[in-house]
Formats: sequence, C-alpha cells, structure tokens
Amino acid sequence: MIGKDEKIVIGSDHFGLPLKNTIRDHLIELGYQVDDFGVHSEEPVDYPDIGSNVAESVGKGKYKDGILVCGTGAGMAIVANKVPGVRAACIADPYTAERARASNNANIITLGSQTTGLEVAKKLIDIWLESEFQGGRSSPKVEKINHLDNKYRKGKFP
Repeated sequence: MIGKDEKIVIGSDHFGLPLKNTIRDHLIELGYQVDDFGVHSEEPVDYPDIGSNVAESVGKGKYKDGILVCGTGAGMAIVANKVPGVRAACIADPYTAERARASNNANIITLGSQTTGLEVAKKLIDIWLESEFQGGRSSPKVEKINHLDNKYRKGKFP
C-alpha cells in the first residue's frame, strides 16, 4: 500500500489523455501527490516516449509507483516492462488489480482508455493502491523476475 506522502507518477499517450486526467484528479482528491509526465494535449504522440519516461523514473527509484494509460494498456505495459526494476501489469478487473500488487508486487499499472470506463478505472486504482505485497510464496517468484532484469541487462541470453 502506497502512503499518501509518497508521490505517484502518471503518464499517457493522446488516446489515454482523458482517462489519465480523470485518474490524476481522483488521486489528488484522495490526498495523493501526483507528478504528471504528460501528455497534456490531444496532439498525437508515440506511447513509448511517455511510457519509457515514467518507467525509468520508477525503475530508478525516484517514484515507488506509476500509472500509465494508452488505448488498451497493453502497449504501455510492454514498454514499461523493458525497463529494469519495473514490474508492470495491465489491469482491467478488480481481481487483477488486487493481485498485481499482492502476488506480483507490480510497481506500475497500465489501463486502456478505450477498454475501461472512468468510474471503473478509479475503482481499479483504489484497489491497487490499497493492496499490499503478500510475500510468502510470491517472494521467490518476484525475486526471479528481478534476477531476469540483471541477467538480460548484461546480455546473458540462454
């Protein structure tokens, strides 16, 4: 569970702009500090540009958690998971939102603006933020994911 004294970073492409703005405003209303990495207009932008900036800031530890929005959420998840230290999950339902944190310790979630309604998105965000990593049997799995970051970053492919 993220503390309200910690900042959350958020970003979207032009397709995700309305949903990103809704999520940002919702988080602020709940008392969270939010840094918005854009976009700030409907001018077309390639989602990897925004997604990589948000993911790098989380991967480097500048932020504990991040939220990314594009048309489906899938593209942003792919981009974010390229960055060492990031565990991004695309969420679309309450169970996945909760398990993204509880089982996978996801530090970035992605949503699709063309697949997720505004009120549903706010609920999913709430569930993810209120969830905590459970550790236990999931800890070794998350450690294996972290090990893959190091392995592939050094070019050690099987």
